[in-house]
Amino acid sequence: MKSNGIDLQFGVNVLKIEKEKNGFHVTDSFGRDQYFDQILFATGRTPNSKGLQIGSTGLKFGINNEVLVDKYSRSSIGSIYAIGDLTNRKQLTPVAIKEAMAFVETVFHKNPTYLDYNCIPTAIFTKPEMGTVGLSEELAVKRGPVDIFTTYFKPMKTGFAENEDKSFIKLVVCKKTDKVLGVHIVAPGAGEMIQMAAIALSMGATKKDFDNTLPVHPTLSEEIVTMQKPTRSS
Repeated sequence: MKSNGIDLQFGVNVLKIEKEKNGFHVTDSFGRDQYFDQILFATGRTPNSKGLQIGSTGLKFGINNEVLVDKYSRSSIGSIYAIGDLTNRKQLTPVAIKEAMAFVETVFHKNPTYLDYNCIPTAIFTKPEMGTVGLSEELAVKRGPVDIFTTYFKPMKTGFAENEDKSFIKLVVCKKTDKVLGVHIVAPGAGEMIQMAAIALSMGATKKDFDNTLPVHPTLSEEIVTMQKPTRSS
């Protein structure tokens, strides 16, 4: 993003936004005044549980007004279940659908079922795209020693073009079991690639399984199965 001229500013709080004739005037926590043509407000959402008027039922809520539930989506009142954004677990449409399916299995089919939140693929459709599934390095380290495999490369299909954009792939691997705990991709088509990686992770694939998989050449995704030595261990 930086190579494309995007200025990333971290640790900044926006104090004031004023609409002016030719755009927007922004004042930040560092006392700077900046001017922009457009502003995208994307700071997240919180559950709108107050609008449901369920406070008198005795349900327990979290600090963001989410309904607190167990792994089966059952609330503090056994006869009441909650799924989707209201529970503030993962605010994604496919997650809410899976939670609903698990609820049906648990309650109506008498087959206790729950969702594994450690293996949820997500993508951000920027340019380049970003895709991720499983644990980040920071979360994985808290559970035990890990090996980190990374590759930063220029895709072969643009190798002779003037485009200098590079791609990045990262694997987080459990040092003890060799299980792949996370896959993270920054590349064109990362959203498509991360969906396939999610299948492998949900099946408990190991780094050896990845190594034993033949690559499709020349593709971006072949880098996922051709990283041989860890970049570092944590």
